[in-house]
Amino acid sequence: MPQDANSNLEAILEELKQTQLACNMATEMGQFKAGFLARTSHELRSPLNSLIGLHQLILSDLCDSPEEEREFIAQAHASALKLVKLLDEIIAVAKTQHGTNRLEIQPVQIANVFEQVYNFTHLQAANRSIRLEVSPPDPEIYVLADPRRLQQVVLNLVDSAIARMDGGSIRVSGSPSPASDYLHIWIDVQGEGTSHPWSEPVDLLNTEKKTEEQVKNPDKQPVKEPLLSAGMNLLINQTLLEVMQGRLEVVAGQPADTPATSAPENLTRLQLSIPLVTPETI
Repeated sequence: MPQDANSNLEAILEELKQTQLACNMATEMGQFKAGFLARTSHELRSPLNSLIGLHQLILSDLCDSPEEEREFIAQAHASALKLVKLLDEIIAVAKTQHGTNRLEIQPVQIANVFEQVYNFTHLQAANRSIRLEVSPPDPEIYVLADPRRLQQVVLNLVDSAIARMDGGSIRVSGSPSPASDYLHIWIDVQGEGTSHPWSEPVDLLNTEKKTEEQVKNPDKQPVKEPLLSAGMNLLINQTLLEVMQGRLEVVAGQPADTPATSAPENLTRLQLSIPLVTPETI
């Protein structure tokens, strides 16, 4: 086959790959945004309902001892703090998106971001029997971003995956794409059974029932859940990346750059794209 034909074929395949990425992300975010207000209201109501329920138990004199009453007060305080953190996170990202909070865009050594993400997450992954592998790019590679916000985005996504998995593996890697002037950061998650850890649950009523059950049975230890739901976490991180001229794309199933013969089952890839900065610019 002539060289020009090979080049055209590669260009077409690359375009198809990018189209698939965009389509997957649009579908994922479209499903979330369709019920954005309902989901946001639910996330705020969940700790608020817990707070009200615990106060009702205390005011109705249903505590068996002063120690139990103090424990209920501590749980109510924790719910109040969670509510404040939720509001703070949503407000901070909204201000960033509208330019009220200015980002400090500068050259960032991406290998350092990977190192920090590993330091913050490897013990949590080990405690949940998750195999975590972080493979940083060349130390000479820099991207244009706000260093604190970029680290926050990668850390949030890895932390969210760990919190929603029991076993399996997570691999974080990166590779520059000189043709597009972007660095691609890949978060590959392989687990058993259910959908990928960034999927948004459809049935919010089940979660609401779970919250009510925890209030009625406060002695039952609840499973510790992330501060933000999967969909809200995905939307916030996508917003931060867009402000930094980046992209967030979800690929469910086999990554486009993995051969079909070697692609593991139940694997999901999340791709973050950040503008590269050349050594001359630095």
